[in-house]
Amino acid sequence: MKPDYQIKNVKLYNCDNMDFMREIPDKHYDLAVVDPPYGIGAGKGVGVTRGKENQYTVKEWDSKIPDKSYFDELFRISKNQIVCGGNYFANMLPNSRGWIYWRKMMGGNYADGELLWTSFDRNLKEYTKRSDSGGRFHPTQKLISLYKWILVNYAEPGDKIFDSHGGSFSSACACLDMGFDFDGCEIDQEYFDNAVNRLKNNVQDFFAFV
Repeated sequence: MKPDYQIKNVKLYNCDNMDFMREIPDKHYDLAVVDPPYGIGAGKGVGVTRGKENQYTVKEWDSKIPDKSYFDELFRISKNQIVCGGNYFANMLPNSRGWIYWRKMMGGNYADGELLWTSFDRNLKEYTKRSDSGGRFHPTQKLISLYKWILVNYAEPGDKIFDSHGGSFSSACACLDMGFDFDGCEIDQEYFDNAVNRLKNNVQDFFAFV
């Protein structure tokens, strides 16, 4: 499948991830880092934080979680996996002691943190950084620095990385800056176009490892 946008070894596909994965050979990717819908309605309504700088188009993408066929394909095409919000899919993921706890330090009514499931047989690790709520175009936009931390701790130089639910493509930004080969899918046209602009208009501070 031809990428809809490519910069260096980072390829973005504006497509259904299941259609994409069906064309990929077994164990093609060294690491899949994915953030599937949690089924909690994050795409609905208008999200407003810190005044009114963040407003999101109402969307239905988070109305349900992926079914088992998604995880079957994901595990088929990748050697190792990291799944954000892994607790929402615990009945479809193997037992693991290698969880990641992202401590967000948000306070108030926000969750104290987020759980990421990993396929790695190692002790639980913690990543601590406040979740950024400013300047976003996606309601569940992850930090670039989170993905960089994941790559430092769980990937090896030369690894091929995959993201099935690109969203804002923070994963692609991290891979671009760190020199990893990357393939990522995003079916929503608005998110995809914004992510492409994000990659095209990057600045030094944007990719800072902080």
